[in-house]
Amino acid sequence: MSGRYLLAADVGGTRSMVALALEGRPWPSVATQAVYESQHFESLKAIIEDFLTKPGVAPHRRAVRAACFSVAGPVALNSVTLTNLGWKVRGDALAAELGLTEMKLVNDFAAAGLGIPRLAPTDLETLQAGYPVAQGTRLIIGAGTGLGTGLLTAHGGGYVAHASEAGHADFAPVDELQDKLLVYLRRTFGRVSYERVVSGPGLMRIFSFLQESGVGIPSKQLQEAARNNTDTASVIGGFGLEKRDPLAARALDLFASAYGAFAGNMALATLARGGVYLAGGIAPKLAPKLKDGTFMRAFNSKGRFADLLSTIPVHIIMNPQVGLLGAMIEAQRMLD
Repeated sequence: MSGRYLLAADVGGTRSMVALALEGRPWPSVATQAVYESQHFESLKAIIEDFLTKPGVAPHRRAVRAACFSVAGPVALNSVTLTNLGWKVRGDALAAELGLTEMKLVNDFAAAGLGIPRLAPTDLETLQAGYPVAQGTRLIIGAGTGLGTGLLTAHGGGYVAHASEAGHADFAPVDELQDKLLVYLRRTFGRVSYERVVSGPGLMRIFSFLQESGVGIPSKQLQEAARNNTDTASVIGGFGLEKRDPLAARALDLFASAYGAFAGNMALATLARGGVYLAGGIAPKLAPKLKDGTFMRAFNSKGRFADLLSTIPVHIIMNPQVGLLGAMIEAQRMLD
């Protein structure tokens, strides 16, 4: 292939996806891509250097005209400290070190929001159809290693993405059980944010809280599975979904309720009449749980504003590459 190339990456606390794309209209097209385990590398530079040496990438390295990296953290002056990795990245300096012409860093959920127009109907699972407003504000939320949020507002015929760190807002319990959860987490963290609850590590904390509160004990099967799997949150989620462990199922109930309440709060704060989109690594895996009504009851349970919330569309993004797609789109805009 010939032409101008784009370099895009979606860098998360758990995994990072990197792609070489060929510019094009209406969208750039992926030439080749790779997935990396973020914590196996000491820096973002090490990941990108590895990708640029791959046989399908190296011959086109000098044809890369723009690079955009979606990063999990607050971006300021094209620099970021990744929240759950601790990596410090300066976009201009990294571009110079890698020999790239131009590089832009964008918040991961701002990038995911930009990727929404690239999604096919089959990439979405609808939790609430609502009554979408054309060019209405859109909200994107995602639990994974952390809890990300982003906002999209209409501009011209499209949308402008705005980064947010609302996942680090104070956790607000909505019932007595969540009151006790807050007290439990304060012993460890002092101040408790939503991310401490609505995330992969948060699900594990909920499970431990319920166990220590005497709600139940994990089955021998779950304990054995957890010993043989480094992703304990995935084990709890799987056993809870399949109803193979009552304590895991109870933990999922509490998790989905807290997730729904947070999403409803953010929908109120932004009046997201264009829709709420759930991204991140957890929502697709727990889609059956999120679709059983627990999430939406908490989302809509906003007193006098329950009727308003019931009109807001809510979707799960099933395509894990939405952030990478958004970074590619932003790299294309940089050329334009």
